[in-house]
Amino acid sequence: MSFSDLGLSEKVLAAVAATGYTTPTPIQEQAIPHVLARKDVLGIAQTGTGKTAAFVLPMLTILEKGRARARMPRTLILEPTRELAAQVKENFDRYGAGQKLNVALLIGGVSFGDQDAKLTRGVDVLIATPGRLLDHTERGGLLLTGVELLVIDEADRMLDMGFIPDIERICKLVPFTRQTLFFTATMPPEIRRITEAFLHNPQKVEVSKPATTAVTVTQVQVPAGREAHEKRELLRRLLREAKDLKNAIIFCNRKREVAIVHKSLQKHGFSVGALHGDMDQSARTAALEQFRKGELPLLVASDVAARGLDIPEVSHVFNFDVPHHADDYVHRIGRTGRAGRTGTAISIVTPLDQKSMVAIEKLIGQSIPRAEGDYEVNADASEQSDRPREARGRDRERSRGGRGKPQRGGRDRERSHEPREPRGERPAAEARPAAEAKPAREPRPSREARQSSEPRHGSRPQANASHVPSIGRPEPRRQREADTEPGDHSHLPAFLLRPVRSSPAGA
Repeated sequence: MSFSDLGLSEKVLAAVAATGYTTPTPIQEQAIPHVLARKDVLGIAQTGTGKTAAFVLPMLTILEKGRARARMPRTLILEPTRELAAQVKENFDRYGAGQKLNVALLIGGVSFGDQDAKLTRGVDVLIATPGRLLDHTERGGLLLTGVELLVIDEADRMLDMGFIPDIERICKLVPFTRQTLFFTATMPPEIRRITEAFLHNPQKVEVSKPATTAVTVTQVQVPAGREAHEKRELLRRLLREAKDLKNAIIFCNRKREVAIVHKSLQKHGFSVGALHGDMDQSARTAALEQFRKGELPLLVASDVAARGLDIPEVSHVFNFDVPHHADDYVHRIGRTGRAGRTGTAISIVTPLDQKSMVAIEKLIGQSIPRAEGDYEVNADASEQSDRPREARGRDRERSRGGRGKPQRGGRDRERSHEPREPRGERPAAEARPAAEAKPAREPRPSREARQSSEPRHGSRPQANASHVPSIGRPEPRRQREADTEPGDHSHLPAFLLRPVRSSPAGA
């Protein structure tokens, strides 16, 4: 079957022919006739099967008739991320080049003034993320009462990002008689509930089972240690040894980990870019554009790049972190092996990731083989340099056996490889040099002997015994008085011993 058999207009067919496509994909072949018949569609297909063109092409045919009004878009497309929204706009620009359609993009990171100016001129196609769309409606600058066709793309990603309450609010703002197109790769219970609430007798188009991976993708898991620096060294080794690696996306679970891996790869001479949600929109767009053009062969990204991004010739996908949700694994590896091409997906698996891998294998219905070969990592000096400073300091202290002090006992002997001396063969003190010999200590008298030699309180000392005061602690007053002889005034201060002058009589 060709595109001419699907009922598309002549302008759309000419634009498709200009791009070089001749045969529609299964999702396009089944969904386009239902969209043109103005029926609700529930499309379930794995990523990379051409879902975007499955609703863009029939929408262009429908929009050839009619005219947009100010602040009242005719069609609305909801996307979970800015990158996906920009990608859909590129599809409209490519296939709608011969039509005079106004296409507006409402995403974060762009000033409200520019977006308001486009809405005022009238919009045929409005592509938006849920948050920015609701911001415009709350400001009163956008009315959704004129929407004829609503498209909810990557619905499972909307669920993961917490957009389902926003989707429910938006669906209540658009007319009840609208046409709704719902596309997703997986069908969790929450997504099923949304489809039952907002779709009316939908035509279900299921090209493949939910949460299945493309057969053109070779999947491998590589065991790794628990430490992050071991994983980074293993990643560099895999990148150097990968066969037919043209470009690759390296996925991490956290934005902080994206920055660490990106910096580590740059330090070791790799040409790499980064992409995550906290980056400025211009930086995100520039990194993605450089990767598409081949200027950056490697891209370290969070799951913001896992859904729907159409980069046809990605040869490899590396899961530096195994995703916590099994559905995310399907979307990540869907960035390679697109449109019938072959691809490779390699996951670095630590002992803590075994539970997640079991859930992934259960979801996709197949086991992921382990890589052949010895991938045990020994941390080298070059890797230690990109570890955190505190971790390197702890390692140095651990190697010294403490905080700046050598460790005593058997560990130091093992480190210095010195034989341990038997106790009975140690040299005597007399055999040592005279400078090192220490004088022997006199044995300390027993407690009974000390008590018998010490005078009790109140007892008089012997006649020939001189009083010697204790050092550091003053003697009790009664003890001092008892230890002095009659007439002995040595214990008195000098000013009290001066003679007293008596006054003459009669003075």
